[in-house]
Amino acid sequence: MSQWSQVQQLEIKFLEQVDQFYDDNFPMEIRHLLAQWIESQDWEAASNNEAMATILLQNLLIQVDEQLDRVSQEKNLLLIHNLKRIRKLLQGKYHGNPMHIAVIISNCLREERRILAAASMPVQGPLEKSLQNSVVSERQRNVEHKVSAIKNSAQMTDQDVKYLEDLQEEFDFRYKTIQSLEQSDKNSALIKQEMLALQAMLNTLDYKRKEVLSKIGRVIHEIDMLMSNMLTEELLDWKRRQQIACIGGPLHGGLDQLQNCFTLLAESLFQVRRQLEKLDELLTRLTYDGDPIPVQRPQLLEKVNFLLYNLFRNSFVVERQPCMPTHPQRPMVLKTLIQFTVKLRLLIKLPELNYQIRVKATIDNNRRFVLCGTHVKAMNMDESANGSLSVEFRHLQPKEMKSSAGSKGNEGPHMVTEELHSISFETQVCLYGLTINLETSSLPVVMISNVSQLPNAWASIIWYNLSTNDPQNLSFFNNPPAATLSQLLEVLSWQFSSYVGRGLNSEQLNMLAEKLMGQQVSYNDYQLSWAKFCKEHLPGKSFTFWVWLEAILDLIKKHILPLWIDGYVMGFVSKEKERILLKDKTPGTFLLRFSESNLGGITFTWVDQLENGDVTFHSVEPYNKGRLSALPFADILRDYKVIMADNVPENPLKYLYPDIPKDKAFGKHYSCQPNEVSKPSDGGGKGYVPSVFIPVSKILNDSTDPHSPSDLLPMSPSVYAVLREHLSPTVIETAVCCKLFHS
Repeated sequence: MSQWSQVQQLEIKFLEQVDQFYDDNFPMEIRHLLAQWIESQDWEAASNNEAMATILLQNLLIQVDEQLDRVSQEKNLLLIHNLKRIRKLLQGKYHGNPMHIAVIISNCLREERRILAAASMPVQGPLEKSLQNSVVSERQRNVEHKVSAIKNSAQMTDQDVKYLEDLQEEFDFRYKTIQSLEQSDKNSALIKQEMLALQAMLNTLDYKRKEVLSKIGRVIHEIDMLMSNMLTEELLDWKRRQQIACIGGPLHGGLDQLQNCFTLLAESLFQVRRQLEKLDELLTRLTYDGDPIPVQRPQLLEKVNFLLYNLFRNSFVVERQPCMPTHPQRPMVLKTLIQFTVKLRLLIKLPELNYQIRVKATIDNNRRFVLCGTHVKAMNMDESANGSLSVEFRHLQPKEMKSSAGSKGNEGPHMVTEELHSISFETQVCLYGLTINLETSSLPVVMISNVSQLPNAWASIIWYNLSTNDPQNLSFFNNPPAATLSQLLEVLSWQFSSYVGRGLNSEQLNMLAEKLMGQQVSYNDYQLSWAKFCKEHLPGKSFTFWVWLEAILDLIKKHILPLWIDGYVMGFVSKEKERILLKDKTPGTFLLRFSESNLGGITFTWVDQLENGDVTFHSVEPYNKGRLSALPFADILRDYKVIMADNVPENPLKYLYPDIPKDKAFGKHYSCQPNEVSKPSDGGGKGYVPSVFIPVSKILNDSTDPHSPSDLLPMSPSVYAVLREHLSPTVIETAVCCKLFHS
């Protein structure tokens, strides 16, 4: 089943998450129509290879054209229209930057895998539960309801101001009419009666002026209370959700809803401002003793301007944190002289501001780093799918300044990966006579000068965003706080779900907890130090816990990803636990686990039974990336042989734990079937016999002497003859001996 087919079967709450990251940058129609083709391409590799990305973009457009031909024959007018629009959009947007579409599609596929993994693991950790608190959802609904009510109140006040204007015009006309009469006419009874009517009208005007000012004051007060309480909390919650999403947590939505609220409030405030201006016009045409306008209007206008200032200041946000396109799953880690992207948004969407706001990007203020590239750009509504007012910097790169002595400060592998920096952005809004200076900053970033520093830098990003809500504590690592182990384990599971498409279950997390803390009764409230996580070596090892875990992530990503996603790699299980699991199983049952002593190594252990009925276990020497680059792991499991005491080679691996036949589990991942290897005459290889690497081990009795040179490659003639007797010549010519631990 394709990944897209699995996505479509998700519950509605997960489908809503999928919907959030499909827009005009990569329309969902294309994802749906070209699902199998899209999933068969290596978009992640293309995101770092411009030539490959160019070819994939061309092929994507060809695929769209083929779909367009198909729907044209079916005369599906709506789909024809949409596909033509999408094709034009894709070609126009990515013709000059094909790597960008590769990054977008790669990110979408990865997020789908993460959501699928989350859906298959319904247990939520403490962090995710806190982000999905029902109280938060209730507050969101209340904010939207109150904003809508405020907008209605401001519009109704408009009608009151219009009524007041009409009433004053009538009063003005009737008053001027009387004033134009001769003095003798003014003493008539009719005129006296008209004067009494004018006095009553003036009283009504005074009452209406007070009423309008009171209504305006209530609208202003409601906006003030909403901004000071619920809207501020909503914005802080969104920023916290963004922090968590940056380290692999659940996708954070809600920015469009916030934009709607901010925009409606801004429109209401500007509407109130116009109402106050209209009252000022009425004041110039008519005033009187006790007139409330000159007393109340200046204070109300000052309050409106103050609220507009705060609303605009809070509406300037970093929509997408700084990230190198080459490492989309490691945001906020920036390499010197390598471009990164960052996206800003103004949550107040007003057409008058389109292309009028120019944003300037800078880094820190300590003059150690500078930003090279285009660091001033205008916000516009054209690049975003929902028409939001945003700007994306795509060509910024940090450069470390040389010291005054002419040498580079911390350039090179000695750059500190716990040193935090901030990318700052500033702009100015000029609208309706108001000038407002805006500033915002990214979450703290870590600078590296060599990609080898990336793992430790990412650990710093994880620890910071896990441990604090403060968006700008650049001195955090001067005294880093401890983290709750239960929350850290949840974040570690997110690393696997976001980076390699499948998170960790409770048993795997328990093994990691034991790795970090040793045998404990309960891990829920245990506090783990930063040093324990990333600085101190594991007992008896030459590496830290994080380095060990990062090496496993890299191993999965590059060499065993399909097996991991299918859930066939138990991975995190101790040697003691694996024996408990295997001891009662059918001989030949095996499981796959990550090495605890070798960085980035994976091994398999199987159970066997001796003639006397005793159970024995065999574990091969761990396979690392060097050996897995030469031979796919699924093929190793298929072809693995051991030579027993009677020199008969056989494959001891029968069932993947608990009882899955090996070929059923891994069959679809085999690179080819043994009988598919070409015969000597097929290849035309100048008479050479095709060769296949076969992993072979020799199990010796405990009393047997250590391996002699004749037991190792190259094989002795007798061993090779036995292999040729039991294996097809087209399958084996070269064998790789693997050391075997026997216990």
